Amino acid sequence: MSAILQGTCITKTYGSDRENRHVLDQVDISIHKGEFVSIMGPSGSGKSTLLYTLSGIEFIESGSVLFDQTELKTMKEKELANLRRGRMGFVFQQPTMLPNLTIMDNIILPAFHRGRISRTQILKKAMELMEITGISGLENRAITQVSGGQLQRAGICRALLNEPDILFCDEPTGALDSRSAREIMDLLGRLHQKGMTILLVTHDARVAARADRVLFMNDGAMREEICHSGYEAGMEESRIQEILSRMNRAEISTIG
Repeated sequence: MSAILQGTCITKTYGSDRENRHVLDQVDISIHKGEFVSIMGPSGSGKSTLLYTLSGIEFIESGSVLFDQTELKTMKEKELANLRRGRMGFVFQQPTMLPNLTIMDNIILPAFHRGRISRTQILKKAMELMEITGISGLENRAITQVSGGQLQRAGICRALLNEPDILFCDEPTGALDSRSAREIMDLLGRLHQKGMTILLVTHDARVAARADRVLFMNDGAMREEICHSGYEAGMEESRIQEILSRMNRAEISTIG
């Protein structure tokens, strides 16, 4: 299995010269095509910053990030923007939607920047994704007329519209109730079964339990790793207990 994303000795600091804080401290990570990887850790552990550096949203002080064998730090900002728009999808805790647009318009807007296919084709693809994600029929509603879970599904539709090679998810269930969170994770699980590569950051062991691998971060460094077999119904509770046990072993006691 080949690595679509490879980070080596990634270092990133915040603060002034006198008070530099290592948010990422020589982190190594590999994500393979078709893999579902979760990153867990306490607040401030560097997990979200790692996701942003691996996707080229934030720059690193030292180390290397290769996306499909291309070094991100050698790319110009326009090239990075095109890479993120065309080959990466992003799902955040709070979907960023324009309040004056309908659900459909919010989904399709980023696709027009690429200019590769016609509006008719974009709309057809968007309708297909809305059907897959269970929000068909909501295309003409305002973003204030749908639930949080439905809005997150619309965000996933938008992230998938350009058929990305990898989906980056930063706390995708963090703002949802337990039922909506489970529905979103079921959806991500189905996407993974179809071959989607997913890198997900979470503080929730129940969410992380759905992944092939769970990586644990603390103080800007990788501490533990669990490798799982393919997820099946009934595995969740035993996986959660294993995750909590590993967190305890790595002295990661406070999450959030």
